Amino acid sequence: MWLYRTGRDGPPIVLFDYQETRSGQHPVEFLSGFSGYLQVDGYAGYEKIPHVTLVGCWAHARRGFVEALAVLPKEERTNGTSATAKGLAYCNRLFEIERELKELSPEERKAERLARSVPVLNEFHAWLTKQSTIMLPKSAFGKAVTYCLNQWDKLQGYLLDGRLEIDNNRAERAIKPFVIGRKNWLFSNTPRGARISAILYSLVETAKENGLKPFEYITYLLEQVPNLNLDEPGVLDSLMPWAESLPATFRTPQKPG
Repeated sequence: MWLYRTGRDGPPIVLFDYQETRSGQHPVEFLSGFSGYLQVDGYAGYEKIPHVTLVGCWAHARRGFVEALAVLPKEERTNGTSATAKGLAYCNRLFEIERELKELSPEERKAERLARSVPVLNEFHAWLTKQSTIMLPKSAFGKAVTYCLNQWDKLQGYLLDGRLEIDNNRAERAIKPFVIGRKNWLFSNTPRGARISAILYSLVETAKENGLKPFEYITYLLEQVPNLNLDEPGVLDSLMPWAESLPATFRTPQKPG
C-alpha cells in the first residue's frame, strides 16, 4: 500500500494506492505530470521519479540513533556520553529549532533555518564523517551513521523552501490507521479488494484531515453521487472533503485552544 499526501499548501489530501509490488515504477506512474518537492524515506525507488526534488526525513534519521541507543547497556543509555547519544542530540537540536519556527511564515522559516540550522547541520556532518572511520558498519550505531551520510543531500532538502517539513510525519500519521488495521485483519482476499480498501482509506483519512466525520460524509456521498451527471465538468467539486458547501453537521467539533 503506497501513501501519498499533500503538504502545507492547499486542502489536506490523503491518497492510498494499492500495488502488488514495491517497484519504484509505481510512484513514477502515480506521480506522472507532477513536479516539485517530494518528501520521502530512504527507499531508493523514488530516485526514478522525474521532475521532482527529493527531500529526506529527519524522523527516519533520528530513529536510527534511538534504536541504536536502545541496545546499549543501561549505564551507557542513561549517562548521555556515548557516541549514539551525541548523534541523537544533534537530531534533537534540529527538531527543537523547528518547534521554535512553527508559527513563522515560510519566508521567515527559511531564513531562520539558514541562520540557525545550517551551523548544526555542518557540525553534525563533520561528526558523522569522523564516526564513519571508526564505527562498526553493521552495528546499530553504524547503520544510523551510514543512513545519515547516504541520505545527506536529501536530508538538507528542507532548507530549500520554508513550506517544507523537517520530516514526513504527516504521511506517517496518515498511514498509521491502515497499519493498525492490518494487524487485525492481516490480508485482503483479492487485489480488487485491496484496491477498494485503498479508495475507502483515502476517503476516510482525507475526510478526517479536513475536519469531517467520515461515516456521515461517506453516507452523504452514497446518497448524492447516484443522482449526479458525472460527465458534467466540476460536478463533484461541491462534494470534495474541503468544500465549504458541505453540511455543517459533518464537521467535528474544534478542540479549544
